[in-house]
Amino acid sequence: MKESNQRALGRRAFGGLAAGVGVALALSACGGSSNPLSSAPASSGAASGSALVVGSADFPESQIIAEVYAGALNAAGVTASTKPNIGSREVYFKAVQDGSVDVIPDYSGNLLLHVDKGATAVSAEDIAKALPGKLPQGLAVLDASKAEDKDAMVVTKATAEKYQLKSIEDMAKVCSEFVVGAPATFAERAYGLPGLKKNYNCVPKKLEPFSDGGGAVTLKALLSDQVQVADIYTTTPSIADNDLVVLADPKNNFIAQQVLPLYSSAKMTDKAKEALNSVSKILTTEDLINLNRAVSGSQKQNPKDAAAAWLKDKGLVK
Repeated sequence: MKESNQRALGRRAFGGLAAGVGVALALSACGGSSNPLSSAPASSGAASGSALVVGSADFPESQIIAEVYAGALNAAGVTASTKPNIGSREVYFKAVQDGSVDVIPDYSGNLLLHVDKGATAVSAEDIAKALPGKLPQGLAVLDASKAEDKDAMVVTKATAEKYQLKSIEDMAKVCSEFVVGAPATFAERAYGLPGLKKNYNCVPKKLEPFSDGGGAVTLKALLSDQVQVADIYTTTPSIADNDLVVLADPKNNFIAQQVLPLYSSAKMTDKAKEALNSVSKILTTEDLINLNRAVSGSQKQNPKDAAAAWLKDKGLVK
């Protein structure tokens, strides 16, 4: 599976049980076990007694944040190891429930929709209020960070200047002239074409479907003006690297997606909570962009090294 498709599974497909089962079966086949977690190797750190296992979904950003969490825990004197590439939300959520992992980074809006399909909260504040009460017994979340990775309508600087675009509201005035580059599912998703029409009365000229989740193919189409606006995740380095413009979303068509730890209360101590909250207190969207660039860009750092450098830079590790 391509990285972009993994990102789409991890963050968008919060309702796709079949996708989660598929990942579980694939992992099981690779490891020769009925447990989808058994084939994922844990990194350094004890995994017994009071030690914590930090899991991650199957895309680089989640792996990076998991290593950040584990590094902060170890620095605080809480023994922690990582178990990367568990799979989609359907798989890793069950892993936290059954104790296969103790904590995992997640995204607030999609996590809420996973546990409450009928949730209507869209703002960061409303999601933060609604989420704790919807989690099953034994699971909880810690403080949400300012870091956010969400869908966004992105245009080139030239297009923004030509049409004087700063927000999706501005784009609505010329929406019928725009071809939108996005996954095919954008046609049906509540935040996709239906949401643009409902919230902004924006009906694009056409949807040009791409399967790379806002990756290189989508970027090329945007830069060549094959599409005039594209659905790209806000922590994608190509936005800053190509001087692209993220259009503001004042009506919250794309719900808040703050990074936060989802954990099992079985082994979580106050010391561990404090360590994880210290990460959330300072982690920003810009940090995620830079970390993604370090891992997925030309540097090709592994997630653990990138996380260690960030922790040291922020003073969380000496």
